[in-house]
Amino acid sequence: MAKHTIAEKVAEAVQPVIDEANLELVDVEYVKEGGNWYLRVFIDKPGGVDLDDCQAVSEKIDTILDQLDPIPQAYFLEVSSPGLERPLKKPADFQRFNGHLVNITTFAPINGAKSFTGKLLDYTDEGVLLDIKGKQLMLPHRQVAAARLAVEF
Repeated sequence: MAKHTIAEKVAEAVQPVIDEANLELVDVEYVKEGGNWYLRVFIDKPGGVDLDDCQAVSEKIDTILDQLDPIPQAYFLEVSSPGLERPLKKPADFQRFNGHLVNITTFAPINGAKSFTGKLLDYTDEGVLLDIKGKQLMLPHRQVAAARLAVEF
């Protein structure tokens, strides 16, 4: 089974548990690091998640994963917060964090650059609109490789 298929299958299986806990499923990753496989489930809620949230979700989804058995090899399950530099993946993520500072990387250069930091102004059918030092820039969806909240100090 392909890595992305495993992550998608796990996300679908654990979504009801996340919803029941009034949390948001931010992302699911299935990656190999060194000689070990890791299944990472990132959760969030307004104000952030704490260790108790992560532990409660981990225990519930561990039972579901044991029954479903979507992963043939041994792996480590990690449930955590997405962190301060939370990824923005879904349209709802971009809408929720409208007005926040974001870092976006693109697949190909746009105006000579592949990395952009600016205030998120809008998410439209056309792309992601940023304010970068007072100038607006539209980044087409097909060019966005990754988007994350930026930490302001």
